[in-house]
Amino acid sequence: MDTVDIREKKFNKLITVVSIVIPLVVALLFGVKIPNVEPLSFLPPIYASINGLTALILIVAVWAIKNGKRELHQKLMTFCIVLSLLFLVMYVAYHMTSDSTPFGGEGAIKYVYYFILITHIVLSIAIIPLVLRTYARAYLKKFDAHRKLAKITFPIWLYVAITGVVVYLMISPYYVH
Repeated sequence: MDTVDIREKKFNKLITVVSIVIPLVVALLFGVKIPNVEPLSFLPPIYASINGLTALILIVAVWAIKNGKRELHQKLMTFCIVLSLLFLVMYVAYHMTSDSTPFGGEGAIKYVYYFILITHIVLSIAIIPLVLRTYARAYLKKFDAHRKLAKITFPIWLYVAITGVVVYLMISPYYVH
């Protein structure tokens, strides 16, 4: 086994651990409320905007690589990962200081909302190892493998980013101000 394969195996072990730990920690922290603090009610529009920005940058990053701008693509994708981490920190902070907002819509829109929300949540968990493995393959200069996995990762990540904005827009009328 060559050095790159050994490094990829190590990355994959770390990615597996991170991909399990992040959703578990988020789920655990979701149940924790910090007492005697002001709710961070200003965060949802900020982290929804981060999701929207992530979606736009993902599209620009694909444009960059299709036009031979590998360095720009790499910087944009790294920025998307940073934005996703920033989103996650803000999302957890909001939910540790605020009660969850129930969706107030009725009829068919309620089913649309919950379909979007559930697919968003499930895919936001699934995207963690996909993004990290795709990134690791590029880092290891395994570009054929990177490209192959990126064709799966990109549309899922884009869906998660866009539906994050949609979920916010659909629930925002029901936030307590």
